Amino acid sequence: MRALLFCLLLITQAASAQVYTYIDAEGNRVFTDKPRSSNAEPVMLAPSNSVELSQPTATVRATPPAVTKQAVHYQLLRILVPEPDASIHHGSGDMIVTLTSEPGLLPDHNYRLLLDGEPQGEASRSPVFSLRHVDRGTHQLVAEIIDSAGLIVERTPAQPFHMHRMTLAQKRKVNPCKKDEYGVRPECPLKDKPKDDVSILPFF
Repeated sequence: MRALLFCLLLITQAASAQVYTYIDAEGNRVFTDKPRSSNAEPVMLAPSNSVELSQPTATVRATPPAVTKQAVHYQLLRILVPEPDASIHHGSGDMIVTLTSEPGLLPDHNYRLLLDGEPQGEASRSPVFSLRHVDRGTHQLVAEIIDSAGLIVERTPAQPFHMHRMTLAQKRKVNPCKKDEYGVRPECPLKDKPKDDVSILPFF
């Protein structure tokens, strides 16, 4: 038992404290780290085997800064002119389309107009678009707001309108062709020009 205590004492004290031994009054050998007797003698200990474990270097991964894109919301985007399901009467199929948004167009944003799914002209900060020679029939208009990268920020539902173009016969009926207008007005071709009356009376 004393040998076991001695070993435990050596294990716990060897690293930092001095161990002493002496014979107590009852003739027992005592080991201690504090010399309480005048005849205590230091014990020479063999150096202990110690292994210093290297701590693994913590790998710190740089976290890239989060890129947050500010969401842009327009409260309103609509086609003012023409109104939904409007009927437009124009001989040449020309028309004006006007857009509006709330708030107004933000920096680096543009309006874009689509007719039957096809962009009309270049995107612009102007809310007014001029369309020419639109075919007769029913068509669909869509307004968009796009950013500098061409990405759609806002978009309206498709809005129908009806283009009515007068035929040449209808134009001639509304505004009859005069003799000097044949070959000048599209609805008055030369082939339809009435021939001059020829007198059948003999010339005297």
